[in-house]
Amino acid sequence: MLENLKNKTVILGSQSPRRKQLLSGLGIEFEVEVRETDEYVDPNLSAIEAVRQIALQKVKAFADKSDCLVICADTVVVSTAGEILGKPKTAAEAIQTLENLSGKKHLVITAVATQWQGIVHSFVETTTVYFHVLDRDEIDYYVTSFSPLDKAGSYGIQEWIGLIGIEKIEGEYNNVVGLPTARLYQELKNLI
Repeated sequence: MLENLKNKTVILGSQSPRRKQLLSGLGIEFEVEVRETDEYVDPNLSAIEAVRQIALQKVKAFADKSDCLVICADTVVVSTAGEILGKPKTAAEAIQTLENLSGKKHLVITAVATQWQGIVHSFVETTTVYFHVLDRDEIDYYVTSFSPLDKAGSYGIQEWIGLIGIEKIEGEYNNVVGLPTARLYQELKNLI
């Protein structure tokens, strides 16, 4: 598959530094191009349908790039109550989210949409994450020392909070980081 991509333009439609790092780790050479899209979704959709719709909207913004491989993704965190937890707008919101996740499990759902030779394909990967009980000092330290505002669910599993707070996960680790690399590689092998 990597040989087939050597003379092709690959576009990652995301400015996430974590997605850039993960895609680079697959040995795929790519360029980053982000296009504005409407990320509104029908509130009646399930979390899986909503995240897939956003990823598809992102990739459809590249309809003029049918000669390229385009990869777009979107990630959401879903609480045990079924609430979709996006990126927090404030430190206070990040603290509240982490307090709500403390001592519980939640889902991390990433939808990936690709466009190759004019054909759009998508898939969804889900990972279950279990948090230990976090005390307020730990949450405050994380929120003030790291960057939870650019992360769905207010945390990065690869950061300090993941090192001290994650009891276990069920599913692909890189999905929680923001791009399910093993699944993406297999999907691209079948596509290309």
